[in-house]
Amino acid sequence: MNNSVIADSSAGGERGGYKVDASRGERIGRVSSEWFNRPADERYLSLSELMASVQGRSERSQTRTVESAAIRIEAGRDDAERLALVLPGADRPVAPTHWSFGQLAGIVGAPATYLRQLPAPLAGINLQYGLTAHRAEQVKTLVVENGRVELRAVTGPDYGRIYDHELVAAVQKIAGNGTGDTRWKIPGVLDWSTGIYNPRVDITSDTTTLYASDRDVFLFLVDDLNPIEAGRLPDGSPDLYFRGFYCWNSEVGAKTLGIASFYLRAVCQNRNLWGVEDFEEITIRHSKYAASRFAHQAAPALTRFANSSPMPFVNGIRAAREKIVARSDEDRMEFLRKRGFSKADTAKIIETVLAEEGRKPASVFDFVQGITAVARDKPQQDARLELEGKAKKLLDRAA
Repeated sequence: MNNSVIADSSAGGERGGYKVDASRGERIGRVSSEWFNRPADERYLSLSELMASVQGRSERSQTRTVESAAIRIEAGRDDAERLALVLPGADRPVAPTHWSFGQLAGIVGAPATYLRQLPAPLAGINLQYGLTAHRAEQVKTLVVENGRVELRAVTGPDYGRIYDHELVAAVQKIAGNGTGDTRWKIPGVLDWSTGIYNPRVDITSDTTTLYASDRDVFLFLVDDLNPIEAGRLPDGSPDLYFRGFYCWNSEVGAKTLGIASFYLRAVCQNRNLWGVEDFEEITIRHSKYAASRFAHQAAPALTRFANSSPMPFVNGIRAAREKIVARSDEDRMEFLRKRGFSKADTAKIIETVLAEEGRKPASVFDFVQGITAVARDKPQQDARLELEGKAKKLLDRAA
């Protein structure tokens, strides 16, 4: 077998997992944040289940462009919480969701938080005044029949909507059901007590990484049955990675569309990503030509990553390991200081490599590992991202 790439799909499967060094590389908490904040009704156990939900919602939805001044607000005196909108040409009122109410308030320049605290009749008077008094303009509405008729979104007329089901469909092309019928699947879990990553875990509400709410969708999948060896650890054991990606979208304007791809060493129980390398991200704002950009840029990029060879990544890691840039303490200090690292961070990076590797940094890879380790301890996100960016630049240049 090639000593750089493990292509045996049983590696870590039937043997119950494989040893990883999760202390290296970056730690990314984006997936963990999603996992922590999603209630049970936003968690899905397969891509087909997720697709049925978001596509069904889209099929029950209708988009229209109307004049803002022609929208009429209704508020029942017998129900202080009830507020409804009558759109021009519609035969019955629509109820705004929490999200669309905020968008509507934003259009008229009113504070949504304040309006929500008012009785519905009073909030309705304020909204109606704003809609009729401010400069009339066109707005795009998204209405869904969901037991009752709801207004899901109010955006500008040039809003380039990419539906959530379009993103899920793009993922299904490479990942099937996301449960192991292709090489892309919901991730396994790292056992911190042994350092063994087990790629095979039962898919439950607690372990799934497929999410959707009334305002967004988020998916995280990995290729963890096919670990990749990119060099050796100090004890001589293989340094194993696997590929992963996560993506997100909001068809109602709550966030951009985005896709992030990377190599990682482990996923823990609360869905933090450990030992991340070669992180790449594409984001697309929902502007006028967003749908075209998704079709011609984001979706093909996801397919390319899914079908790409890991050899460029492996060769890049190997080149960084082999490129010796410092042989003395003076060399180490000079190497880091010339690249904009502070005196304090320079000392920490060198000390960290010495503590973790048992020797001072010499190769580009040594320095990259030290930089990312120091970055993990930075409490300020900006400082952490700055260091991680410098580490990635070093690795890219070495490759």
